Amino acid sequence: MYTGKTEQPCCLCDDPDTAVRVDLPPRAVPEMKHADAIAWQDIVGEVSIHFCANDWELVRDLVLDIGKSPLPRCNVARASFDLREDFEALLSDVRDEPDHGPVERRMLEESEAALAADDAEDPARVQARIVQWTLAEG
Repeated sequence: MYTGKTEQPCCLCDDPDTAVRVDLPPRAVPEMKHADAIAWQDIVGEVSIHFCANDWELVRDLVLDIGKSPLPRCNVARASFDLREDFEALLSDVRDEPDHGPVERRMLEESEAALAADDAEDPARVQARIVQWTLAEG
């Protein structure tokens, strides 16, 4: 039975006790470690990665202070996302390849708003930067 996206362990160290979740567009998957076998074009919606409290501090500093993406070190096997095949199996229906345009536009708009806001918290700012870097490369 299809259960949808699930909470995953830290994508860096596999610690099951996570503190922060970051949602990214499907286009971020190829940038992650061990992503070769995943058809990111078949992902429906967002990709979520989680970080434990210890790794979150490192990720926050890496993104906000140094300006580097943590994605190459994140294991895609620990990411949470829905694949088109899951929906097809659930509904016994073949669907067209998902259109990521609306998701990417919404996430880019949210990212711009988060970076423009003076009171945006660190998780929102980190997510915004990673989203912008990911979509700028595509």
